[in-house]
Amino acid sequence: MKQVHFGLMSFATVILLFALLVLVAFSYNIITFPYDYDQGEGFELVDTILFSEFRYPYQNTDSHPYYSSNYPPLYHIISAPFVWIFGEAYWYARLLSFASALITASAISYAVNRETKHRWIAFLSGLAFLSSNTIYHISPLLRQHIMMVMFETIAIIILSYTFPKKNTKGILTGLLLIIIAGYTKQLAAITAIATLVWMFLRSPRRSVIWGLAFASVGGLIFAWLTFDTNGEWWRQAILANVNEFNPLQTFGLTYLWLRLHFLLLIPAILYVAYELYFDRLSLYSVWFVGATVLGAYGSGTWGAGDSYFATSIAGMCILSGLCFSKILNNQWIFNQKSVYARLLQPIINHRKFITQIALVVIPLLYIGYGMMTFKMPTDGIFFGSIADVLNIQPNVFDRHYDSASYDTLGYANIGHFVTAEDIENGDYIVSLFQETDDPVMSEEAGFSLVAGREVITNPTQLRNLWLNGLWNGDELLENIENQVFGMIIFRAQFYPTPVLEAVGRNYELNEVVPMNGFDYMIYRPIE
Repeated sequence: MKQVHFGLMSFATVILLFALLVLVAFSYNIITFPYDYDQGEGFELVDTILFSEFRYPYQNTDSHPYYSSNYPPLYHIISAPFVWIFGEAYWYARLLSFASALITASAISYAVNRETKHRWIAFLSGLAFLSSNTIYHISPLLRQHIMMVMFETIAIIILSYTFPKKNTKGILTGLLLIIIAGYTKQLAAITAIATLVWMFLRSPRRSVIWGLAFASVGGLIFAWLTFDTNGEWWRQAILANVNEFNPLQTFGLTYLWLRLHFLLLIPAILYVAYELYFDRLSLYSVWFVGATVLGAYGSGTWGAGDSYFATSIAGMCILSGLCFSKILNNQWIFNQKSVYARLLQPIINHRKFITQIALVVIPLLYIGYGMMTFKMPTDGIFFGSIADVLNIQPNVFDRHYDSASYDTLGYANIGHFVTAEDIENGDYIVSLFQETDDPVMSEEAGFSLVAGREVITNPTQLRNLWLNGLWNGDELLENIENQVFGMIIFRAQFYPTPVLEAVGRNYELNEVVPMNGFDYMIYRPIE
């Protein structure tokens, strides 16, 4: 049986390492791409540039250049020194995101190994995190989400160990990391809530003391940002983020999350149940449940998506790893006086037999998980040859296979590799800037940055403000009516409806340029 176990575990390792190889290749492909890959990356680069100039990106959007950010500052502050050294570029912030994903996977492996001393399962737990379609998508992007997950995961690991031991230094470090995660992206509030709930369950008095200190530090930072930006931080990063909720999007993304991660979700949920009935609830369990429930709800808001499950996936990988390791190490503890233990007595009496079965079942679950989350390009010398041998047909843009496909509402339309043609078409769009001396309004900032032009507007932020009744667009609308802009570039038309209507009245579609699987629509003034 041990030989079978070794063979299956080796096969599972190969499958998950192949997923890592695809992620590394994808990350390299995207890191070297000079334009927006995911809509909005360029505006995050603008935020980074502004911070490198010691300016806030939280600005009044009612006046020129009608630009503001709705994201917390830390990711951009960390990236800002690279602007001083390398200038304006996408690659270093994308590289920071990719490194954050690798560090998170390493932290997951560390957590499982520290609790169980089962190195192989710990290693597979970290690889499973990187194999997830969701994590694959966001890992190399110029986005702050994966860095937030990194800070959250490290904080949870530290607090799970130090809070029960009353280790002041460790508790302080863990709570500060959660604050840091929150000022990387607001979604970390879910981790903060789960942590405070668990601390209260463990020690109500100490949790209140630490909770007040935690809230004071976070609140002071929040108050300072609001004061120092003349209230724009509150308006742009908080009020504007109250977006409409679409239950169909939540349902679709939750179903997709279940379908892709089912084989590791089940052991993770079983481990939560084990702790609930036979042991003490760990921070990992409370964190996983909180991140899953609140993350699923948040995924249904406009502008959200499958990335809102990323924190839950980190918790799933830790808990499933703990579950598998304890089965293989026979580390289960049952209170014999518990009614639940008596119900499970037949299973308890046959632990050794169950462990023998688990030697086969556990690696099969990892193999199945690797297949359920499978994704890879289907062209090129290396990946194309593998696709031909395995008869893998593309289901994305005729050059990529994604087991999730792109059919679910809210699922990111990313993951495919960019091509030389995409770069050439991006360069062509930039060349169009030279045809006019007038300002250009582009839905993606990358073209303006490469062309050395001023970035005008942030479409999704204007839309968020408009939907919440916080935007006065009279000046921008007047400029459009007067055809101030020599060219307007659309991709997804995420602007407020009044902007789209004004463009429709005063500009006409001149040409469409494909790039990265999307159509970029070039509008010029109507003569």
